[in-house]
Amino acid sequence: MDLNLKGRHALVCGASQGIGRATAIELAELGADVTLLARSAEPLATLADSLPRLHPAQRHGWRSADMANTTQLNAIATDIVAATPVHILINNSGGPPGGAIHTADPAAFETTFRQHVLAAHTLLQSVLPGMRDSRYGRVVNVISTSVKEPIAGLGVSNTVRAAMAAWAKTLAGEVAADGITVNNVLPGYTRTARMDGLLAVQAEKSGRDEQELAKEMAAAVPARRFGEPGEIAAVIAFLCTPAAAYVNGVSIAVDGGRTKSLS
Repeated sequence: MDLNLKGRHALVCGASQGIGRATAIELAELGADVTLLARSAEPLATLADSLPRLHPAQRHGWRSADMANTTQLNAIATDIVAATPVHILINNSGGPPGGAIHTADPAAFETTFRQHVLAAHTLLQSVLPGMRDSRYGRVVNVISTSVKEPIAGLGVSNTVRAAMAAWAKTLAGEVAADGITVNNVLPGYTRTARMDGLLAVQAEKSGRDEQELAKEMAAAVPARRFGEPGEIAAVIAFLCTPAAAYVNGVSIAVDGGRTKSLS
């Protein structure tokens, strides 16, 4: 099985923590050059210095950016690809606050759409020429199992994640002939700062203990536990390799079996 990413350049969004950070490490361990992208500069710099270097030519770097600022994002992406073409794009951005959809502020939809769909589209347009020139491209979007089954209390997130999945499915059909694949990874309950935040909000609203709520959530998963960021990252990394060249346009749930739908 060909999992070698030596000579490939990966741009990993949301790389300062959680799934993004774990993905950057996995890709570096497969030999890729990795550029980290997120808002917080300090953790990016620290991670870039500590990423695996398997061969002398392997290089890692980082750039600080606000995913909702598409003008800034376009300028940064243009600068990155001018130095080195990007072969792998990991679209990964934090989700919006929870809440019922009928009470959501319309501005929340606009902000989240810009942070996810428009940010991904902006980056894609910058990296696509290099992918086409090299006849190798991997776009992986880290979304949510809400693409298959909407999650109660995450109205804005459910809506925008579905839009992201539709964007990806459409793109997958347009660029496949150029050696480019576009896929979605749908994390289930995963031990991240995002999960900690959602548990804290639920605990405050219900007056219950966070640990008690976490145990109830884990009990709803056939695996009876939350996932670890590295477990999600391993699937993302596989989709980026030559071995996954014929996997295209799919949404893969990595959730311990929690999602009940067949498709």
